[in-house]
This record gives sequence, C-alpha cells and structure tokens, in this order.
Amino acid sequence: MAAPGPSTHQTKLEGYDFFRKVLGSPKYVVAPMVDQSELAWRRLSRKYGAQLIYTPMINARMFAQDQRKSYRPEMFDLGSGEEGGLGDRPLIVQFAANDLDWLLKAAKMVEARCDAVDINLGCPQDIARRGHYGSYLQDEWDLIYKMINNLHKNLSIPVTAKFRVFPTIEKTVEYAKMLESAGAQILTCHGRTREQRGHNTGLADWEKIRAVKEAVSVPVIANGNILFHSDIEACLAATGADAVMSAEGNLYNPVVFMSAPASSSSLADPALPSTWCISSDGLHLPHTHLALEYLAIVKSQKTRTKGSAVKGHLFKLLRPALGRETDLRDRLGRIQIKRLGDSEAWDQYEALIKEFDERMQRDARAAEGRPVDKLITVHESTGLKMMPHWVAQPYFRAMPKVVEQAEKNEETAESVVAEGGEPQCASADVDIPPYGSAAGKRAPSERTPELDELAKRVKLVREDAAEPLAAAS
Repeated sequence: MAAPGPSTHQTKLEGYDFFRKVLGSPKYVVAPMVDQSELAWRRLSRKYGAQLIYTPMINARMFAQDQRKSYRPEMFDLGSGEEGGLGDRPLIVQFAANDLDWLLKAAKMVEARCDAVDINLGCPQDIARRGHYGSYLQDEWDLIYKMINNLHKNLSIPVTAKFRVFPTIEKTVEYAKMLESAGAQILTCHGRTREQRGHNTGLADWEKIRAVKEAVSVPVIANGNILFHSDIEACLAATGADAVMSAEGNLYNPVVFMSAPASSSSLADPALPSTWCISSDGLHLPHTHLALEYLAIVKSQKTRTKGSAVKGHLFKLLRPALGRETDLRDRLGRIQIKRLGDSEAWDQYEALIKEFDERMQRDARAAEGRPVDKLITVHESTGLKMMPHWVAQPYFRAMPKVVEQAEKNEETAESVVAEGGEPQCASADVDIPPYGSAAGKRAPSERTPELDELAKRVKLVREDAAEPLAAAS
C-alpha cells in the first residue's frame, strides 16, 4: 500500500472516511513509544511494512510551554521540516495531558505536520500516576470527554484515543462509546487493564477488544499479544479490528509486519551464508543489518536523534546475540553519548556492529546445510519458537521464579527499557539530564545490560497452548 502524502486537510474527514481516504486503510500500525518511535525508527519501520506510525508520547504542557528549550526539538522537531513531511506519513502525534488549554495549544502546533492527534489514555506507569495522565485519567470521564471534544471542535484534523480496558466487558464498552461520543475518530484498544503491568502483565484480552469493535462505529485498532507475523491475522480474526498495533514486537523485529517470501531463493545472496535470513512465521532478517540500516538513517537526517533512543534500539535489535558476545555487549554499553545527535558516537556504534556482523556471519555459515526447522529451537519457559541468534526475533518474558531470583540482584539488571506491558510511556514530567546526572551516575540508556536483565522484565505466561501468548504489545 502506497503511503498517502501530507494532506492539506481542507475538508476534515471523520471515522472511516478519514481512515480510508487520508490514512489509506492501514493494517499494520506502530505504537507510540517514548524514545523509540522517533523519526529514524519510523523510517526503518515503514521500509519493512508499517503503514501508520505514532510519534513517541509528548507531554502537552512541556511541549507548549517550551521552558526546557531542548524538549520540543527532541520530541518533534518542527524546524528541520522532516518530521511529518514527505516520507513520514501517515503520522499521528500523541500527547499526554490533563488540561484542555495546554493540550489544544500543543496540538495546534503540530496539526499541519500530521494526520491526526492522539490522546494517551493508556500509560500505566508510575510516572503517569504522578503526572496524572494516561490510564490514571480512566475514572475521570468528564475530563476525558472535554479534552477530546475540545480538540474535535477546534482542530482541522481528527482526534483519536488510545486506551486500556476495564476489568469488565460492560464498562470497557461503555468507556469506548463515551470516547466515540466525545469525537474520537479512531479508537486504539490495548487489551490489558491498568493493573496489568510489570510482572503482572499477562495476556491482552482480545474478547474485550472485539466487544469494543462491535459497539462503536469508528475504526478500531487492536493492541496486544503480537509476537510473530501469524499473530497479526489471529488477532484480526479474533477481534474483528480494522488494524493491529505493535509496540515491542516491532522494536525487537521491525520486520514483524512482513510475511515470509514464497521462495527463500528471493533472499539468496551468494556472498552471504544461506542461513543468513530465516523464513518461518514471517520474515526474520539479520539483526546486525537492521541495526546498520537504522544507524545509516540516523546519520543521514537533519533531525537529530536522542542518544537514549539509538542505544535502546541497538540493544533490542542485537539482544539475541548479547548473551553470547559478552565482550561486544560490554563495549556497546560503554560508548558515551555526549550530546543530541552525537555523530562520533554513531560512528563508534557502526564500527562495533560491524564486528558483531562478522561473528554472526561466522555462526550462520557454520550452520549451513542444516534445514531451517533444525535451526529453530523452543523456549523452555514459554514453548515458543526461538530463531537462530543472528536474526531479529521477539523477546520472551521471564517466568515468575526467574524474576524473583533476578530481583535479588537488581543493580545488574538492564535498564534500557522500563518494566511494563509496553515500552515506558513517559519521562516527560521529570527534567532529567539526558546523558548523565550531577551525582555521576550513568543515564539508564548508558548502563551495560547484563544477562539477567530478561528477568527484570514482565512475565510471559502460557495460559493455554491453544491461546495466543502474551507480548508487550
């Protein structure tokens, strides 16, 4: 599907007219993720099948006030002309807010540079509780209605909403209908409750998403339980949703939206090992090549990319090999990022990933001659397929006993991505120095991930072999 170009929005379309004529009826959607759905990652994701992408969540008050001068260009660079320009559409900008006026002011600043503005009603993290936004507005229906309706009446582009479900289907449906009545033109339903986070994430409830879809007349995007490409069709069939949104599934494998080619010969490159790409339940490309592609995009842009975003992406992409190549993992963690858009650091990353690539090609070449099904193993805790360590693949959560053991040694846990059912929702309410602190502690993105970081993440429980398994999103 060809991505529509920027629209002048002379006629404000709504509901399915907007979904079809402006967005192009997208099926594959990348979630809003702080420090992770930035422009460079959006460009990589679009290359591999993403049809609609959300920006990272932006704190509306901070964006509008611009008291911290670096905040606005870090979150959505209006000056470069690249964000929301050709090649970055369709695009929805997401805001977190609890104040009508600040939200409208922030939305007005970006309405000419995106196709819609989304309100974050789903973030379950403690920072959202302290800042009073995200899912912690879930019980304040009057405020939510007014925020959505104010944008609906005063923007030239549609307003949408992303939310979490309630414990019961009835209240979830009632909530969704309220959001629609307020003026939300697309509803993204994350099938987990506000309490399903950290080590209690569990499965997203597709039945509740289906109930929402059947109760409203606007398009519904389903969010939750996407690990492999086959999960996409399973989710659409189970929920009846118009599209599927992926968060961590996309971060660990940005090719998750692409199906496997009919013939593996189309992937053949005589200069590379025959086992270099894996076609099984979707397409799994070498993570080193994806990492180098991403870095090339970062380096080519006028828009500067935050160091924490780059480091976070590289650790996620390379994760299948980090436990094996511990010397390279440690060096990856020690690379210092001194400023926004630090080209010297990007060169160091590139050189290091090329070393990773040599070792991955060595291992793939050693496996030549073995059938693909013999290269795929089974994760002992989840029963899910594990691809060879040189390709990008989903990340499986630790079981509770492993988590309990790892919590005894928290200081060695990897901190690139916060705990939770989806990547960390926000850090916008706290003015934290981006590359270190006055106390001399390294920023979370600069710490070296250790092997037991997997146990610091949320559990993945196999409830039933016949049911889809939990993924962050």
